Amino acid sequence: MNLYRDEGVVLRTQKLGEADRIITLLTRSHGRVRAVGKGVRRTRSKFGSRLEPFTHVDLQLYAGRSLDVVQQAETLAPYGDRLASDYARYTAGTAMLETAERLTAEEKEPSTQLFLLMVGGLRALTDETHSPGLVLDAFLLRSLAVAGYAASFEDCARCTRPGPHPFFNVPAGGAVCGGCRPGGSVSPAPETFALLGALLTGDWEQADGSDQRHRREASGLVAAYLQWHLERGLRSLPMVERT
Repeated sequence: MNLYRDEGVVLRTQKLGEADRIITLLTRSHGRVRAVGKGVRRTRSKFGSRLEPFTHVDLQLYAGRSLDVVQQAETLAPYGDRLASDYARYTAGTAMLETAERLTAEEKEPSTQLFLLMVGGLRALTDETHSPGLVLDAFLLRSLAVAGYAASFEDCARCTRPGPHPFFNVPAGGAVCGGCRPGGSVSPAPETFALLGALLTGDWEQADGSDQRHRREASGLVAAYLQWHLERGLRSLPMVERT
C-alpha cells in the first residue's frame, strides 16, 4: 500500500552517502517530492541518467517516513541532454527549475498546473521555437499566477480602473493608475506592458515580434516581481543570458 506511481520532472539532486542521491521532483499528482535514488552514483546503476535535472520521468516510489524511495524510473523526455549544449537555454531552464521548487513550499501538496507549465516550458526551450528569455519570463509570470500572485498589466491593480495605465508598481501588483500610484512606481514603455500581457496570456505572435529593448525592460520587471513574492531572488537568475 506504500507504493505509488506518478510522473515528474527532476528539479535538483544532492549527494547522500557514498552512492545514493536525494532527488527533488515536481510531480503531476503529488506536488514536490523528495526521494532517495539508491546507488544512482554507481557506474552500473539501473537508473543511469534517468534521475538527472530536467528529465521528465515516469516513476514508481515507496512512501517512506521522511524521504520516499525510487523503485522504478523510465525516461519520458531527456530535456537535459538537449539543453546542455546551449548556455542561454540551459540557464533559462535552471531558473525555471529553481522557481518551481521555491513556489512549492509544502511537500506533496498537489501542483498539477505548475507541473504542466514546467513540462510545457522545457518543451518550448528544447524546440527552440521562441527566445529562451521569452520562454523563461512567460513561465515565471504564469507560475506566479498559478501560485496566486497574478500581475495586472492593463487594469489598475488597486482600484481595477480599466487601463492601460502608464505606471507599474511591484508591491501593488502591477499596473496602477495615476490616482493609485504609490511611491517607487516606474513608467515602462507601452510596448513593454503589451509584451508582459502577451507572455502571461500566451500570445506568442506578439511576444516573438517584440523589440529587444522592450524584452530587457520586461525581464527586469518580471525579476523584480518574482523576487518580491519569493522574498529573495533566485540564485540562478543572474546567470541567465539575456540577448
